[in-house]
Amino acid sequence: MGDLSGKTAIITGAASGIGYAGVEVFIEAGANVVAGDIQDEKGKALEQRFGSDRVRYVHCDVTKTADLQKLFDTAQEAFGGLDILWNNAGHGGTPTGVEELDEDGWDMTMNLLLKSVFVGTKLAVPMMKEKGGSIINTSSISAVCAGYAPITYSVAKKGVAHFSKLAAAELSKYKIRVNSILPGFIATSIFGSSLGLSREQADQMAALVEQQGGKMQPAGRTGAGKDIAEMAAYLASEKSGFITGGEFLVDGGMTVGPRHSWDEADGGPLLDALGIDLEQAEQMRLAMQAEQAKG
Repeated sequence: MGDLSGKTAIITGAASGIGYAGVEVFIEAGANVVAGDIQDEKGKALEQRFGSDRVRYVHCDVTKTADLQKLFDTAQEAFGGLDILWNNAGHGGTPTGVEELDEDGWDMTMNLLLKSVFVGTKLAVPMMKEKGGSIINTSSISAVCAGYAPITYSVAKKGVAHFSKLAAAELSKYKIRVNSILPGFIATSIFGSSLGLSREQADQMAALVEQQGGKMQPAGRTGAGKDIAEMAAYLASEKSGFITGGEFLVDGGMTVGPRHSWDEADGGPLLDALGIDLEQAEQMRLAMQAEQAKG
């Protein structure tokens, strides 16, 4: 995973889901963490759990530059600088398609998922210029495949991945590495919150996703926040010192190919086109063999 002893990290969206797992993993690896979120009760509980000498919680709406700036000010004041930035805060995006989508819905999603990554990166550069650092941005498999998320979310996450690559090139002169992680089906509250459920209901849905989601991917289980956090910790550490500009799929194999490529019980596109299932296909094969034997 990598040693983060003596490092200071900022993690946004840190009070739940992937970000919460990130705080746990980064602390275990030795880092000090400035945790940003809008869920104040959960955020303050993080600080109490680990102690203010290791974690500082800051209320942060990542669509507001002034809020983001508070994270960087706190990193400097509490821990003396910044080594790692993980732009992770997110939401499921406006859940409508092109025809129903309005400009406000588009702008809201882009500001939250894409603009915040740009602003966070920009604010990190002055603090990392002298000794380098690692910036990690949470993208999604929806950046590379259709059908996993609404169009606003998917476009924003594609932007995050490409922005990371471009920033990696530009900031290499300062020894600042920039990479993106593309999570797959991870059991978090983002699914429920995207549907407009309360936080409590969204958390309950996350538990259901964890139980049922393994059927969708070759790995045979739903992803956990820790799966993403451990990749982030690796990218934050010196063990990944030769890695920058990368896009890292952590998706349980969801993007390896269509279901029939890994699930023998799935008939595949030919049977779908014929409108038959595997059992019917086998019956047809046996019938054809019988006909050939007669001839």
